[in-house]
Amino acid sequence: MKRPVNKMEFGTPEWLEAFVTTLNENEAYADAAATWEGDFLFIVWPNKDLEIDEELVMWMDLWHGKCRGYEMLPNRDAKETAFVYEGEYANWKEIIEGRLDPIKALLTRKMKLIGDRAKVMRATRAAKELVRTAQMIKTEFL
Repeated sequence: MKRPVNKMEFGTPEWLEAFVTTLNENEAYADAAATWEGDFLFIVWPNKDLEIDEELVMWMDLWHGKCRGYEMLPNRDAKETAFVYEGEYANWKEIIEGRLDPIKALLTRKMKLIGDRAKVMRATRAAKELVRTAQMIKTEFL
């Protein structure tokens, strides 16, 4: 599996492209998400430390273990999706660095999910593989 050589800033179009490329090459994700159908908005909120001063919105169309479309969006209203997973920049950083489980983050209200929660809870292995894939990217945080 190819991995980016240089660090990329989280939440940029370059980071998203590297993430999708790595995800589409990840056989463990393909297996874990073989039956998954649904697109997401991944929204990063500004937080009290102001690493970012406006929301970052990433759209991904996840379909049977692959991402078949993606883009950075100007705002959360730019595209209607089946799911929204969102939270503060600091919590995204903890998830990607492996210090916060993405499902536990929902249960502790550090992250918010809009959409069929039961469907997501049945796909916890796929969610964890998404995070493992993000961890393969050499990510720089503000």
